[in-house]
Amino acid sequence: MSVRAKIRLQRRKMASATSGPGRCVSKGRLSRRPSLARVRVAVRLRPFMDGETEEKEPPCVRAIDSCSLEVANWRKSETLKYQVDAFYGEKSTQREVYVGSVQPILKHLLEGQNASVLAYGPTGAGKTHTMLGSPEQPGVIPRALMDLLQLAREESAEGQPWDISVAMSYLEIYQEKVLDLLDPASGDLMIREDCRGNILIPGLTQKPITSFSDFEQHFLPASRNRVVGATRLNQRSSRSHAVLLVKVEQRERLAPFCQREGKLYLIDLAGSEDNRRTGNQGIRLKESGAINTSIFVLGKVVDALNQGLPRIPYRDSKLTRLLQDSLGGSAHSILIANIAPERRFYQDTISALNFTARSKEVINRPFINESLQPHALAPVKLSQKELLGPSEAKKAKSPEEESSRSPESTAAPASASQKLSLLQKLSNMDPAMLENLLSMERLLGCQGTQGTPLLNTPKRERMVLMKTVEEKNLEIERLKMKQKELEAKVLAQEALDPREKENIPTVLQPPPSCGGSVAKPLKKAIVMPLQRIQNQAESSNKIHLLKKSHKRKLEPSDESEAVGKDEDCWKVQISPELLANGRKNLLDLLNKGSVRELRSLHRIGQKKAQLIVGWRELHGPFSEVEDLEYVEGISRKQVESFLKANLLSLAASQHSGSLLTTSS
Repeated sequence: MSVRAKIRLQRRKMASATSGPGRCVSKGRLSRRPSLARVRVAVRLRPFMDGETEEKEPPCVRAIDSCSLEVANWRKSETLKYQVDAFYGEKSTQREVYVGSVQPILKHLLEGQNASVLAYGPTGAGKTHTMLGSPEQPGVIPRALMDLLQLAREESAEGQPWDISVAMSYLEIYQEKVLDLLDPASGDLMIREDCRGNILIPGLTQKPITSFSDFEQHFLPASRNRVVGATRLNQRSSRSHAVLLVKVEQRERLAPFCQREGKLYLIDLAGSEDNRRTGNQGIRLKESGAINTSIFVLGKVVDALNQGLPRIPYRDSKLTRLLQDSLGGSAHSILIANIAPERRFYQDTISALNFTARSKEVINRPFINESLQPHALAPVKLSQKELLGPSEAKKAKSPEEESSRSPESTAAPASASQKLSLLQKLSNMDPAMLENLLSMERLLGCQGTQGTPLLNTPKRERMVLMKTVEEKNLEIERLKMKQKELEAKVLAQEALDPREKENIPTVLQPPPSCGGSVAKPLKKAIVMPLQRIQNQAESSNKIHLLKKSHKRKLEPSDESEAVGKDEDCWKVQISPELLANGRKNLLDLLNKGSVRELRSLHRIGQKKAQLIVGWRELHGPFSEVEDLEYVEGISRKQVESFLKANLLSLAASQHSGSLLTTSS
């Protein structure tokens, strides 16, 4: 057994072993775990045309049994055998084809799954007759609609859990243009794909139908809009691919109020043509080229699916783009290949049967399109009486509420039928779902009417919120820097005037005349012996305090109370030695520090630290700190702010570190 045969056998086992689809939840949408379903293939043999008999031209196709056939090549005396799911001979009726292949897939539509029926074959092989038929012998389309509408009426009858509605759309693909046959003036339509992978056509006309007469009223005039033309092989040859889309929507009448959607694609493909035998010229030749191109791309799609290629060329043709659900997608697919018995159609017959053999190996993954109805997701507003019950709500009322009730509120009570229906819905609803809805209602109620919507925040308002948060973070960093400066002032003041140490409070606040925001008070003051502070101040002599002039002149009697009433602003002046040392340390850190070490500096984040390291690797070390402005993304103003922040903090940290080292 070859490798390809083993793969086919494994796929068949997987498809046969797959049971019904399981339930799963994805992104708030109730869906079904996809099952595996192989594309089913049926072959129908057209009888001889008028004026032709088997005696004049023996047939090249012969049936072996109901699922196999053989094609004889009289030139090479060889026979090719094909195995299919169903074979219908030249004496088969329209009913046999429909009941044997198409009718079994209608039940999947009422389960919320998609299905498709494709008529494939060369021109003149009887595809349109199989799909449409005649008033005496109706084809697949009228029979399927009649049965589907009957099933919808039975399943949506009174007392059934589902309410079912059916709608139809009809289109054609003519020279790579999607045209609406129900509204020919709409022009070329676009084929789109939603977030769940479903193929849709925006702007396509959709007509609701409730009976077969409604279907005929819309379908028969639209069928006359389809493009047909005469060739040597067929007087009414289809020049376009026609697609009838039937949508079945189901809505659950009781909780949890689910809704399902199933789609049925009934597709009459235009046949591939040999222009030497059809005699196409002019516009017919152009139409034939578009048809053959789309059929060729259809074969490429089937081959890519069978070979497991990473790219499936669905977008190379409008036809394959529309059939994305039917071949390798999420639909139960039936392919009805129509072939001719005459010897002159031998090559077309072999081509069609080879295509069906390859299509038989394609695996689809149908799933149930199920979701919750929009009104079931809306928050439920319940009064206190409906939540607590009549007896408990009466106890909860106060005398003031009873006396303040207006005549209008008592004159318009809710009707008994509405209350009964609401209580019935609540009793049938899932308790967990009811709890979630009540929680959402409380959340929206706590927000108020003027706040930003929690579940629908516009992009501009989100940006404003992010900007506000960023400004708050910058304000916090600025306050931290102010806190460090105040700590340095405390240490410097203690070192300069140890005699006034006893009068300095343990919690230092900035004078009100300095302006700016008020920093948080220090939790602990550094208390050191006076003699040690004095010796350190004399030895280090690196920070000097300069006192600005008073805003108001103090009286001589007020000198004793200068500590409590003074409104001076203290300013830190750094000695040149300390400033040079700080710049040197900062330059060394910029030239040798890692990204993590650079992030410890003020006004340097992750992005700027990476930019500094990258610039350093490209251009070498920095000659001075001001060279930071050459780094992309750092301006001169940012460099000045960076120097002020880091030099002050470095001076304060070095001085406090030297004091603590000496004291220890």
